Amino acid sequence: MIEILENVSLKAYNTFGLEAKAAHFHEFTSITGLIEALAQRKEDQELLILGGGSNMLLTQDFEGLVLKNGLKGIELLSEDDDHVLVKVMAGENWHQFVLHCIAQEWAGVENLSLIPGTVGAAPMQNIGAYGVEIKNVFEHLEAVEIATGEVHRFDNASCEFGYRESIFKKEAKGKYVIASVTFRLNKTPAFNTSYGAIQDTLEAMRVETLTLKAVSDAVISIRQSKLPDPVEIGNAGSFFKNPSIDKFDYEGLKAEFGSIPGYKQPGDLVKIPAAWLIEQAGWKGKTFGQIGVHKNQPLVLVNYGEGKGSDIRNLAFEIQASVADKFGIELTPEVNII
Repeated sequence: MIEILENVSLKAYNTFGLEAKAAHFHEFTSITGLIEALAQRKEDQELLILGGGSNMLLTQDFEGLVLKNGLKGIELLSEDDDHVLVKVMAGENWHQFVLHCIAQEWAGVENLSLIPGTVGAAPMQNIGAYGVEIKNVFEHLEAVEIATGEVHRFDNASCEFGYRESIFKKEAKGKYVIASVTFRLNKTPAFNTSYGAIQDTLEAMRVETLTLKAVSDAVISIRQSKLPDPVEIGNAGSFFKNPSIDKFDYEGLKAEFGSIPGYKQPGDLVKIPAAWLIEQAGWKGKTFGQIGVHKNQPLVLVNYGEGKGSDIRNLAFEIQASVADKFGIELTPEVNII
């Protein structure tokens, strides 16, 4: 029988570095251990699955059962002249997996370098950066159904990927624990350097021959220049999603706020950078005791040491209200508030 610990601090398990206690806690290192832990769970006991803790805001102690995903391993399933299929256990660190792929010269995830969190969390919100999303390289995943302990397979279509969305954030939310993810990666790179400042950064780095490592290094450099390291300043990366609005509404805002940036999307929609909206609403660099809005990237809310999750939540609500009041746009949190 597995051991379930009591009254465990979660401070080391969330990148905000917030203090919160778990009434019951267990780290599973096998699918069998996960299924056994779920079987021991008391009826109606609240459940929280922890990966890297990089996409969550703890606002209070958790009175239920916390299960930490400790599943490890990377396995090459098959390969042909063009592709490799790689199975990765959900508890693996995402960035370390990216570096492993680069070392093996497997292409497709290099633009997703330095994104915090675990592999299992990646398909849940279809992580993306610099023109690449998980759905571009995703083959399938295996997940344990919480109610039954049965293992199910989800292919690309059944995950219903969208912008920072998947079925696991909608109708399947709270019903499965992702155990492994299988990726289809390329042996011949198709470099994507046109997004953001990648090309300029490569030139500044004086890269003459384009490689996976060079692209990864450029992405890492850009991210480090914009985003605080959670080891130094507690944060969960981008707190809000970039909103998309109707083209007609965007034109109205453009007439009033001439510098408002916008990027065309399918269906006559325009995506607006949430960071721009938050900065224009006056929040960039603001501090409130032990919490605040990062000085370089207003999308990032931070804990300077002894902040409280409830205060960060309230700050997020205030930012939402001010952006809605100024621009008529509702910001949606990307971070899970618990």
